Amino acid sequence: MNPIGFSYDISKALVAANATGTFFFNGDNYECIYNADEIKRVRYAFDKGHQVASHTWAHKDLTTLTWDQIHDEMWRVELALSRIVGVVPAFMRPPYGNYNDLVRQASAVRGQKLVIWDFDSEDSIGATPAESEANYDDVISERPNTILALNHETIETTVHQVLPYAIQELQAAGYRLVSLAECVGLPAYQSVGPRGTPD
Repeated sequence: MNPIGFSYDISKALVAANATGTFFFNGDNYECIYNADEIKRVRYAFDKGHQVASHTWAHKDLTTLTWDQIHDEMWRVELALSRIVGVVPAFMRPPYGNYNDLVRQASAVRGQKLVIWDFDSEDSIGATPAESEANYDDVISERPNTILALNHETIETTVHQVLPYAIQELQAAGYRLVSLAECVGLPAYQSVGPRGTPD
């Protein structure tokens, strides 16, 4: 299975648990967002009530780019999401969690809040499912008011082992699993309109 196809399984697991999530989309990392399968994937997540947000066009370290390059990385995803689902995102998660003042300023000018997680399952750096589950246990035991979790849909064990465990344990501890926008009390989108035509 193509790893980016796991977003369907994530959505199904969340919906089955009466939960929503936030999907941060790239424009052209694993596949181009304008490919027919990618369009279906983005629309599926959005149509199931999940928030869609920007993870930039090509997953470049924004701190290594010029002002114009940063804007291009952000603008191209904004345009794609507008064409595909009719929204302009209000949130952007910078690749690798890297940002500097220039990235912060560009994000503000573009009307997007920078998003950084406060909990990392560590799946992208090689944590085993048991280690990711233990990380969830640790953060749940600390009882923070909110948990902005970072998980990656490209890692099969995260989707099929860690996510079901996390959903169960978080809900058992009294957490509601909501979109980032609902969690922080801000609008998910700068604008919502009709879907355009992907070119």
